[in-house]
Amino acid sequence: MNTENRTKLLIQIDEKFEAINQKTDTHLEGMIWAKPINYWDYIQTDALLNLQVQRTTLPDEMVFIMYHQVNELLFKMILWEMNQIAFNQNLKTEFFTERLMRISRYFDMLTTSFDIMGDGMEAEQYMKIRNTLTPASGFQSAQYRIIEFASTDLINLIDFRFRATIDRNTPFEHAFEHLYWQAAGKDYKSGEKSFLIEEFERKYKAEFLHKMQEYNTLNLWQKFKQLPVEDQKNQELIKAMRHYDYTVNITWVLAHLNAAKKYIESSGKGDGSATGGSDWKKYLHPKYQRRIFFPALWSQDELANWGEFSLTSQLQNAQ
Repeated sequence: MNTENRTKLLIQIDEKFEAINQKTDTHLEGMIWAKPINYWDYIQTDALLNLQVQRTTLPDEMVFIMYHQVNELLFKMILWEMNQIAFNQNLKTEFFTERLMRISRYFDMLTTSFDIMGDGMEAEQYMKIRNTLTPASGFQSAQYRIIEFASTDLINLIDFRFRATIDRNTPFEHAFEHLYWQAAGKDYKSGEKSFLIEEFERKYKAEFLHKMQEYNTLNLWQKFKQLPVEDQKNQELIKAMRHYDYTVNITWVLAHLNAAKKYIESSGKGDGSATGGSDWKKYLHPKYQRRIFFPALWSQDELANWGEFSLTSQLQNAQ
């Protein structure tokens, strides 16, 4: 490196440390004794590869554990991108669109990864593994619930049967009791909750209520509505919003449903029930769940046939 470039770098380093009231010389001297970074320390490979602890002696359980850990890492990536939108004080359409497409690509990975579950485990092993996991369920992914809160207005996550009685002024505690996924483990006639739901809420309810309030005005839909009117008409952004909605609430959900069908329903093993005890076919299928993040961006026909049309063919026809 020539002297001129080195001088410029030293000036920039000085400016950086001066801005935080630090001595440049101290930090430069520290670099003399600092160890060079390597891949395994930076990625924390040893820690990461020791997080897989089996409960059984069945080899395919390792596939099951790692698959779900990868899911959680992807959920973390998704939330990382979503928060760049939510807490951006000067949000631009191009940035919004680009981040949405990143998020959709992560969900595309989640969708195609179901082949690992669908084709990567022996049904007999899987059904034995499931018995050791009861009553735990992927339903209990807290990050996924937070992704939902960060995506849309809370009304769109309310059980379809109760939406007419809830609005933006409804206390969060009351709304929480009527979220669509409560139906997977709650008897609305008696009010009795399953052990699955009770444990989930014991661990995360306080955090969920906080996130519901935090994203009330910062979710993707609210950030979209806060853009200038002309930007809300941007076709690339609308396309990205629709793509995200469809990818999360139809493509990924159906991939999950099909994987569940293969093992729980078609394998001939077990009694056909989910580990958490939910009516999993109704809980997972989009046409029953009716979870739509951005209903205003879909036609009446699309809304009426939610979960039963192909966005890919529509986009191709539009082109």
